Amino acid sequence: MQYTTFGLTIENNVAHLRFNRPLKHNTMSLEFWREFPHAIKALDEGAQARVLVISGEGKHFCAGMDLAVFTSGAIKRPKDPARRNEHMRQLVLQLQAVISSVENMRIPVLAAIQGGAIGGALDLVCACDCRYMSEDAFVSIEEIRLGMAADLGTLQRLPRLIAPGLAKELAYTGRRMMSQEALASGLVNQVFEDAQCMLKGVMELAQTIANHSPLAVHGCKEIMNYGRDHDIANALKYQATWQAGMLQPEVDMVEAMMSKGQKRHPEYADLVPTDSAFNNS
Repeated sequence: MQYTTFGLTIENNVAHLRFNRPLKHNTMSLEFWREFPHAIKALDEGAQARVLVISGEGKHFCAGMDLAVFTSGAIKRPKDPARRNEHMRQLVLQLQAVISSVENMRIPVLAAIQGGAIGGALDLVCACDCRYMSEDAFVSIEEIRLGMAADLGTLQRLPRLIAPGLAKELAYTGRRMMSQEALASGLVNQVFEDAQCMLKGVMELAQTIANHSPLAVHGCKEIMNYGRDHDIANALKYQATWQAGMLQPEVDMVEAMMSKGQKRHPEYADLVPTDSAFNNS
């Protein structure tokens, strides 16, 4: 599939999805909501990469939802209020699922943010595994300025990433959280001097991750996300179950030890693609 709202490249097991509508501040147009889930699904099910980096061209990472989406006809207006409202609920659930697809990928997703990550873009950023900023970057929950509550994941994920009181302040005021405050709050891992330095640093981090066992990295993501949503006792039981099924020392662990002894880079098999599990052709 040819994408019009972003570019997608894969090199050395690292995928790079870069929003490429800088004149529109990379807003999430109707085409974005169609293309993005297709790209994420293809990467994840096809096991095409071991890490995904998301960045943006131009002044801003992404300025959030393109308001033209609301006039595109995607929102149906039947006379029956029950059906109209049920349709709206389904639409919001579908948009939420697009954002959550990043969190549900088997591979880590790193967000490299320059300029603003505004509104819906912050929903996406919060669903990523790790976040990085250039010095000039900021995030804002812009929805409050539009007379609505953010509805695609920020209000659920942000209070788990930073202090809940600070998350509420951002939601209630719509003010900008600049890069140094984002770093101090724990929202981002690192702040770089500029966008070029940031992208270079993030791609290096992504390559380091990609060089490790993809099954072990997947396990880390799966277990940590599960632990975030469950108590420690249940998370430990899930860890034990995961190890019982996925830990095969004679494969990746042996390769790790052998490569270290032979002073070479380890070579791990990719995850098995799932896109053709039921395709007999």
